[in-house]
Amino acid sequence: MFDPVISSLPAFAGYFATAIGLLAVFLVLYVFVTPYSELALIREGNTAAAISLAGAIVGYALPIAVSVAASHNIYVMIGWGVVACVVQLMAYIVARFALPQINLNIPQGKVASGIFLASLSLGIGILNAGCIA
Repeated sequence: MFDPVISSLPAFAGYFATAIGLLAVFLVLYVFVTPYSELALIREGNTAAAISLAGAIVGYALPIAVSVAASHNIYVMIGWGVVACVVQLMAYIVARFALPQINLNIPQGKVASGIFLASLSLGIGILNAGCIA
């Protein structure tokens, strides 16, 4: 009954560890690209920063999940992970140029800006995931 699950555990572990690694790299890059420290702001209770970062995490995780389901090849998954990372970072950069005040709004806790960035990240992530499938 559990034989298929047990025999698939090594592959699961490999994909899961790779996905977590990709997510960690994305988070480091995302925090590096933003001119404020999301984690410090979140520790201070900044809701806008929490919403924005949560949207970026989910928006990046969606294409990674789809790449695993669609490709069944860890190297292809990594490739799509790199593409998804670039796409998400570019979305933030475009938003930053389109709305220059957003860099000030997030540290000030303006929730509307956090919701906008989260929605942008989620929308781009959904489109990205759809293009992979």
